[in-house]
Amino acid sequence: MTDKIEITRFETGDEQGVIDLILPIQREEFGFAITAEEQPDLGAVPDFYQSGRGNFWVARYKGKIVGSIGLKDIGNGQAALRKMFVASPFRGREFGVAASLLGRLLDEARQGAISEIFLGTTDRFLAAHRFYEKHGFVEIARTELPETFLFMAVDTKFYVFRVAG
Repeated sequence: MTDKIEITRFETGDEQGVIDLILPIQREEFGFAITAEEQPDLGAVPDFYQSGRGNFWVARYKGKIVGSIGLKDIGNGQAALRKMFVASPFRGREFGVAASLLGRLLDEARQGAISEIFLGTTDRFLAAHRFYEKHGFVEIARTELPETFLFMAVDTKFYVFRVAG
């Protein structure tokens, strides 16, 4: 095993590692009373994300999943960024996990002819807001989202990234 962060496409067998990453962040760090069962996409990543122009990637450190990001094809050359999570010890510039995950997603979106990427987040994720804005996402009103956008109950803030060829 290497001490380097590796970004790989989600594969069968990664399910529990993704759940073990995401649930503690949602529940313990941000206080959302949510279960894996209430997020059916977590148990069906290949069907939910890896269809059409979508995909799902994980960041690994010494074989353990420490980050995730999903791109859900919502049709019409548009996609939704979902399930971007990074384990607390791997946040920031030292490891660059978030930037690496987002970079991979944006590269794949460009190659897959995605023109716009939308995302919803909560008011609580202040560091995420700064991160998305720094990487070219622009805040938009909920009314500007496409009809095919999949809302999460906790989403209160929305962004779009317009992909350049």
